[in-house]
Amino acid sequence: MSATMYGIPNCDSCRAARKWLDAQGIEYQFHDVRADGLTAAQIEDWLHDAPGLELINRRSRSWRELDETSRARGDSEPAALLAEYPLLLKRPLLQSGGQLLNGFQQEAWAGFFRAHG
Repeated sequence: MSATMYGIPNCDSCRAARKWLDAQGIEYQFHDVRADGLTAAQIEDWLHDAPGLELINRRSRSWRELDETSRARGDSEPAALLAEYPLLLKRPLLQSGGQLLNGFQQEAWAGFFRAHG
């Protein structure tokens, strides 16, 4: 099963997730959202594939630094907002086999790979 993990290299949760994936021998590609960005079309696909998945980290410093107009776009235009500010992505986001998980919780990720492995 191929997997892609979206995040940034210096994020503690992303580092923990990468370490866990490596320890499990799970092959994955790492997509650095800061360096490589995200597209609105890609995010729209995620929102379509996993309705209700919270993609925006509303507790992050990046979110707190946004003005009120931009924050309002989090509800009305989440894909456009994330494409413009990819660091708002709730990290890490794991995509594998058309399925998505975000935020690293070891038990959830282990269950995901058992079910979809």
